[in-house]
Amino acid sequence: MSAIKESTGDKTFNVINLFLLALILIVVLFPLIHILSASISDPDLVSTGKVLLIPKDINFEGYKKVFQNKEIMTGYKNTIFYTVIGTLANLAVTLPAAYALSKKRLIGRKGIMFFMAFTMYFSGGMIPTYLLIRDLKLLNTYSVLIVSGLVSTYNLIICRTFFASSVPAELEEAAMIDGCSTTRTFLTIVLPLSKALLGVMVLYYGVSHWNSYFNAMIYITDRKKVPLQLVLREILVEQQMASQMLAHSDHISFPAEVF
Repeated sequence: MSAIKESTGDKTFNVINLFLLALILIVVLFPLIHILSASISDPDLVSTGKVLLIPKDINFEGYKKVFQNKEIMTGYKNTIFYTVIGTLANLAVTLPAAYALSKKRLIGRKGIMFFMAFTMYFSGGMIPTYLLIRDLKLLNTYSVLIVSGLVSTYNLIICRTFFASSVPAELEEAAMIDGCSTTRTFLTIVLPLSKALLGVMVLYYGVSHWNSYFNAMIYITDRKKVPLQLVLREILVEQQMASQMLAHSDHISFPAEVF
């Protein structure tokens, strides 16, 4: 079978498309390679801008200090725990709720969606939320970073729209005629057809947990339970304060003593 010949327009599109993709790839890879090279290069060369893509005076002292820092390693462990368990909990609540809200037969679904969408624009505020977390005995626990923000309304709307528009109703009806319950239909019919949605939700929730530090800064005081991002933030703040103090001391002029 002969291959389909591409037109001039198709060839032009492919060339432009490949060029743009290559450009995006370079833009994404450059900072990653630069950071990797800087991490194993001499700090003086990095600070003077002599290291771009190729490492110079290779050493691994930075990595040794990182692995010697117990708080960083504890932060890694906690962040992995929060990301894995938190993402699973998010999916376990968001997906069934979105599936139920996608069904027109659910009584009061418009009212439920209204109140959930309302929280996207208005909230009780930081202090009432803190008081609620305190009264629930969740302060300074692992659960607080998983339970708080268990459902993202934005992600819920995405899932509900997907279930309503991309899952054929005929398949669900056929499954129910064969004797499947709503739960079994959701688990054996709907979820296998929603692998793309699952991948997106895992990415959204996983990245959110991995980058989160604000809730930990408010609700966690035990150093054994803080996530990595909070540890890194504290290190950056300390370095910035030290740099500002050093710069300020350089500008201080002392008057000459008069004898």
